[in-house]
Amino acid sequence: MQRPSSRPTELRGRFLAAVSAAALAVVGLGFGMAMPQAQPLAAFHAPASVLMASAAAPAGIAPPRMLENGAPFSFADLVERVSPAVVTVTVEEQLTQTSGVDPSELPEPFRDFFNQFGQGRQFNQPRKAISMGSGFIIDRSGDIVTNNHVVEDGKKITVKLPDGREFDARLVGADKATDIAILKIHSDRPLPSVEFGDDRQVRVGDWVIAVGNPFGLSNTVTAGIISSIGRDIGNGPYTDFLQIDASINRGNSGGPTFDLQGKVIGMNTMIFSPSGGSVGIGFAIPSSTVREIVDQLKAHGHVSRGWLGVTIQNLTPDIAATVGTKIAKGAIVSSIVPGGPAAKAGFHQGDVVLAVNGKAIEDNRDLTRRVALLAAGSTATFTIMHDGTQRNINVTIGSRKEDQQVASAAPVQSGGNAGETGEAMGLGLAAVTPEVRREFSLDNSINGVVVTRVDPNSDAADKGIEPGDVVVSVANQSVRTPKDVKVRIAAAQSQGRKSVLVLVAGSNGQRFVALKIA
Repeated sequence: MQRPSSRPTELRGRFLAAVSAAALAVVGLGFGMAMPQAQPLAAFHAPASVLMASAAAPAGIAPPRMLENGAPFSFADLVERVSPAVVTVTVEEQLTQTSGVDPSELPEPFRDFFNQFGQGRQFNQPRKAISMGSGFIIDRSGDIVTNNHVVEDGKKITVKLPDGREFDARLVGADKATDIAILKIHSDRPLPSVEFGDDRQVRVGDWVIAVGNPFGLSNTVTAGIISSIGRDIGNGPYTDFLQIDASINRGNSGGPTFDLQGKVIGMNTMIFSPSGGSVGIGFAIPSSTVREIVDQLKAHGHVSRGWLGVTIQNLTPDIAATVGTKIAKGAIVSSIVPGGPAAKAGFHQGDVVLAVNGKAIEDNRDLTRRVALLAAGSTATFTIMHDGTQRNINVTIGSRKEDQQVASAAPVQSGGNAGETGEAMGLGLAAVTPEVRREFSLDNSINGVVVTRVDPNSDAADKGIEPGDVVVSVANQSVRTPKDVKVRIAAAQSQGRKSVLVLVAGSNGQRFVALKIA
């Protein structure tokens, strides 16, 4: 879906109409083929001598015919192979109609009129709503993958194949967190199917095609390229999306994205659009994620995720400098659930997770996904940095409950001297006394040094620290008074550090911040 260096010396023979104008424009611009400004795209020609088949195509799949420079001449053979397995998913929902006339609210003569002609019976009556999406068959026996949001709350699900056959479908299982669902249909003969490919092998710029049913127009094919890999679009911690520019619209949800081998490398799920229509920014769930979830849904009907029992955040360059590492990769532990797997294994606040089972961690999202894939009850080895020393910790993984949250620590009495105040790093500080706790509405479980004032020109202000936040620790050591804070800062200065790691508790929980000492 790639760029070679040679270019044809002459252009004869008309491009097939099956190649869209958008695809032709990308081929013309992306592969160095001259395109006269006044000449329509339909006037492009290519000599028959430059057509050749790809020797790398897998057996059983007709490879796309190629120009000698590697650009696809037509997707027709590929589409012919895969499109029979792309289906239309129709979902029937039961809704309650709230519009209409309630005869009890009308004057008596009008009430009798509406009762006589049955007009009032429409009030609050249930009605059917029909929605449509896409899906694809992954097993000849009738397993179909689609989006959870396509089939969610459906009372009746119908699947229609491109050859016109229709089947009632059963929901095998769904995972709302990743928006993946699997359906089952039964046929008296084997069904067409497609295979998963490896999304981890695709590169930005690779060609892809999307097949689906936008606006109910079944088996619509669009072509484009991979625009980006590993997109975080704020749709939960378990999925990084493929971004594609092949046109997808309403109704494409649940449909497949194919590579040029005819393998599914993603499932079209959503678009970015200010207008509601396609603007060339679509997102597909990577096939590796789809496959992992589908395997669990087929085996158990639900998804079980591993749980470590920590709150984590990204290891930014300035935080990395304060903990003694030059590489800003990994995740730092900002809080630990008492009695959870991490607590039992010996994790501490401020530990930096560098790897899981020997494989390096990129960031906090990477760690979240990796832990989620671990089986509950299994043992995993976490490589961490604790107080500047790297070591391994073996953890027995727990089972994640989606509503599980970090538990509050038991209340601890304040250790500060009443009325003690001070300043450091542009912060006004005060010991947490009962009076201060009431003034700033601090929870009884929070202990440390409260921030009473923030210099607007300080690094602390730039990092988002506000009055009412509580400094819990400095340089991974707990503090109870402004003097404690100053002692920790002085120790960091004596070690030649320009910033210090501060754990701050605020309205959004606890987080680490690297603050400049000066």
